[in-house]
Amino acid sequence: MLDEIGSIVGAANVVTDAFAMQPYLVEERGLYRGAARAIVRPGSVDEVSRLLAFCNARGLKIVPQGGNTGLVGGQVPSMAGDEIVLSLRRLNQVREIDATANTLTVDAGITLQNAQEAADKVDRLFPLSLPSEGSCTIGGNLSTNAGGVAALAYGVARDLVMGLEVVLADGRVMSDLCKVKKNNTGYDLKNLFIGAEGTLGIITGAVLKLFPKPRARATGFVGLASPQAALGVLDIALSRAGADVKSFELLPRIGIDFVLKHGADVRDPLAERHAWYVLIELASQTGAALDEELENLLGEAIERGFVDDAAIAASLVQRNDFWRLRELMSEVQKHEGGSIKHDVSVPISAAPAFLADVARDVPAAVPGARMVAFGHLGDGNIHCNISQPVGADKDAFMARWDEVHDIVHGLVRKYSGSISAEHGIGVQKRDELPHVKDKVAMELMRTIKKTLDPNGILNPGKVL
Repeated sequence: MLDEIGSIVGAANVVTDAFAMQPYLVEERGLYRGAARAIVRPGSVDEVSRLLAFCNARGLKIVPQGGNTGLVGGQVPSMAGDEIVLSLRRLNQVREIDATANTLTVDAGITLQNAQEAADKVDRLFPLSLPSEGSCTIGGNLSTNAGGVAALAYGVARDLVMGLEVVLADGRVMSDLCKVKKNNTGYDLKNLFIGAEGTLGIITGAVLKLFPKPRARATGFVGLASPQAALGVLDIALSRAGADVKSFELLPRIGIDFVLKHGADVRDPLAERHAWYVLIELASQTGAALDEELENLLGEAIERGFVDDAAIAASLVQRNDFWRLRELMSEVQKHEGGSIKHDVSVPISAAPAFLADVARDVPAAVPGARMVAFGHLGDGNIHCNISQPVGADKDAFMARWDEVHDIVHGLVRKYSGSISAEHGIGVQKRDELPHVKDKVAMELMRTIKKTLDPNGILNPGKVL
């Protein structure tokens, strides 16, 4: 069968060497590992179509993979070794840029960074922004409905797509690369596949929305006492600056300490230590005096007792320094031992109470456990990570993963939030999903899966 697959994609693009396969079989943290018959790398939509038709007819299971940067195991094959990893990295071209229509049509295997750079060449912005943008792919971003630091202003990946090209399990190609905003022609099928993690079809192309590039930016690093105070700043920012507020990130002091301890080329931006921080950024297409606007709104926040201290970036270098503190916060946690991670969201107004409950309940169950909660407060998405107690045994701490998850996710449900804000379900949250999802919604998901993939070849064991 692999020889026949080689006749479709080229023998050189069917990888069976154990060493060459390894990068595709484990994600970068080493939490999810698998085995596979082969890594198959098609170079065109036609090859993907023929490959899926071949595999569907023979019941060969397929695990689609983009940049292998997923965090819930959705892109890694099982240990059974009977699956094929379908790598889309060779489908990496820009198909069309229409600056007038503000659209960018790309292959699914293009990296997010390359898509951003293509937009920049025509003086446009593709606003999706993630720490892994140099290696994650558009197909993966859409399959997981990625969020990022600009979701407050521009929305998540789903909001940035106008049309999709998808290869179905039986090899048929749904080509709906629509470039118009007003398109009321029946069901909006693209949203079936965005966030489906490759379980319903393989995304091979997309029409992305572009925006005018900002002409001015202002970035502030704010010290404050609590998440509740941060909400006060957010309210003032949205009231005064409105659509100019592009990012609003919440950072804890413990996270800053981790970055200062383990990161390179970083420094504390404020003279005094504060319990919490906000990284706020304004951007405008008008070239307005945003520094003054930011200074005024922060001044009001100080007068109303929400802010203790703040610094506004005086240069691009200083802005990048501020953002580096945020971008390194996930990476440096590994140097502090085990970290049990949660990608959750709650209503914005409930975030302070949720964080207070986590800070109380998790250490009560695991004495010495350290909450490192940070993220996109502007849209309620909190990466509520729990680092092991100082000096604890890492393996013993990580063995309590399910127990800590139950506590944090129980509090998410208490506040009517979501256990998966932007990373997806994958393997990690698959078994929990039926307990938090509406029963009828789960039945509909299974019905759709059975209809589009009756032989169950697409990313088996993920999501459902």
